[in-house]
Amino acid sequence: MTQPSPLDRCDPDIVLGVDTHKDVHVAAVVTAAGAFVESRSFPTTAEGYEQLLAWARTLGHLSQAGVECTGSYGAALSRYLHSQGITVFEVNQPDKATRRRRGKSDIIDAEAAARAVITGRATATAKAGDGPVEMLRLFKMAKASAIKSRAQAINQLKAVLVATDPELRESLAGLSNPKLIRACAGLDSSAPGAAGAAAHTLGLLARRIQHLTEEIEDLTTRIRDVITQHNPQLLACYGVGPDTAATLLIAAGDNPERLRSESSFAALCGVSPVEASSGKTQRRRLNRGGNRQANSALYTIVLARLRWDTRTRGYIDRRVSEGKTRREALRCLKRYVAREIHRLITRTTTHVLAA
Repeated sequence: MTQPSPLDRCDPDIVLGVDTHKDVHVAAVVTAAGAFVESRSFPTTAEGYEQLLAWARTLGHLSQAGVECTGSYGAALSRYLHSQGITVFEVNQPDKATRRRRGKSDIIDAEAAARAVITGRATATAKAGDGPVEMLRLFKMAKASAIKSRAQAINQLKAVLVATDPELRESLAGLSNPKLIRACAGLDSSAPGAAGAAAHTLGLLARRIQHLTEEIEDLTTRIRDVITQHNPQLLACYGVGPDTAATLLIAAGDNPERLRSESSFAALCGVSPVEASSGKTQRRRLNRGGNRQANSALYTIVLARLRWDTRTRGYIDRRVSEGKTRREALRCLKRYVAREIHRLITRTTTHVLAA
C-alpha cells in the first residue's frame, strides 16, 4: 500500500530552514510534526529570494523560518522574509552530536535549521536590519575603521619622526598632536635624499590623518543626527554619548520588541548575574557572555557616572560596605543601567508603532 506524503497526513503548517552562503542559499522545508518535505537551492538575488518563498509556500502554510548567519550571508534574505510577514529566527551552529551522527552537507544544515525552530532550540528572533539602527551600524563600522587607520597613521608618523634628521625632528619637538600634524602637512619635501623622502612621507601621513579626522567627525555627526531623530531620550540619559548609544541600539536591533523583557536585554549585554554557588558559598559572578561591545558601552556609562554623579559613587560605596567587591558592585550598577536603557529603547519603539 502506498504511504501518504507527510503533507497529506500531517498538519499543513511548515517551517523553513536555510543554510546561507555567498552565492547560493540552500533551503529545506520540514512539517510542524518534524517530517522532512523537500530541499532546493536558490541564488542570492532578489529574484532568488522571491522564488525561495514562493516554493516554500507551495508546500504548506509558512509562518516561521530558521536562517543561519542573519548578520552576514543571511542578512538580505532575513530582511526579505521579515517584510513578507515571516518570523525569522537566528540559528547558530548545528548541534555537534547531531553533526557527528549525520555528517555535514548544506541540505542537512538547512534541515537542522528548521528543526531548531520546531524544537525551540532557536529562540532568538533575528534583527530586522531595515531601519535607523542599520544606518547606525553602517556608520559605526566605517567610523571604527577610520579611527583604527588614523591611530596607525599617527604611530607611523611618529616612528618616521624618531628616525629622521635631527634638525627636522628638533623643529617639531614639543608640539601637541594637532599642531604636529598641521606642521608635517606643510613640510617642504623638495630637499634631496633621505631628508626629502622623510619630509614627503611625513606630509603624506599628516594629510591622511587630517582626511581621516574629517571622516570621523562627519560620521559622528551622522550618528548623532540619526539618534536625535529616532531616539532623543537615549542621548538625554546621564552618561550616554553618541557612540555608546549607537552601540546599545545596534545590540538591540531595529526590532527591540524581540527582547521579551529587560532581563533578556541584560543577558544580551552580558550584565545579567550568573550563579556561581557551591556548597555553603552562595554567590553570583560576572557574566562573561553576551555582546561584549554593548557590555563595554554600559561600562563606559558607569565610569562617566562614577566620575560626575555623587549618587552613583554613594551606591558603589554602600554595596562595597555590604561585603561585595568593587567588580561585583560595578556589575550590579551595569545591570541597573541596562534596565534604564531597555526602557528608553522599547518606549521609543512603542511610540513609533502607535503613531
